[in-house]
Amino acid sequence: MAISDARLLEFLACPEDKGPLYYFEDENSLYNPRLHRRYAIKEGIPVMLIDEAESVNANEHKRLVEKAKSENISLNFADSASK
Repeated sequence: MAISDARLLEFLACPEDKGPLYYFEDENSLYNPRLHRRYAIKEGIPVMLIDEAESVNANEHKRLVEKAKSENISLNFADSASK
C-alpha cells in the first residue's frame, strides 16, 4: 500500500541522521542509503522508528541503489544534494 498522503514525502526524513530517503512504492518501504536502513510502510503509514528499521546487507543495499537509479527514483527532498 502506498503512503496514504503523498505530501508526507516532502517532510519525511530518517529519524537517525535526518537525511532524505528513497521511496520504493512497490516494496512498501523507505530507504536510507547512508545508513543502509529500510523503514516499512504498513497500511499506508511509514513506520519511522529506529528500533523497527531493518538493516540491509551490502548486496541488498546495492540492489536498492541500482533500482533507484534504473527507475529514476530520487531522494525525497531537495536538500539531498547538500547531505
